Amino acid sequence: MKKLQLLTNIEESYDELRYKTSWPTKKQVVKSALLVMIASAIIAVIILIMDQVVDRLMHFIYSF
Repeated sequence: MKKLQLLTNIEESYDELRYKTSWPTKKQVVKSALLVMIASAIIAVIILIMDQVVDRLMHFIYSF
């Protein structure tokens, strides 16, 4: 009985992925990937700047 339920679930999942899911085009995927890479680079630069500011502040505080 459980095997039958598992097969039914797999079949329903396949049908939903095949017929009901809208997949992005290659152009949309490339555009989204570029957007994610640019956003990640900007966030990395912001974190780097914050890290440098805190590092210099700590060196200034502990230099006394």
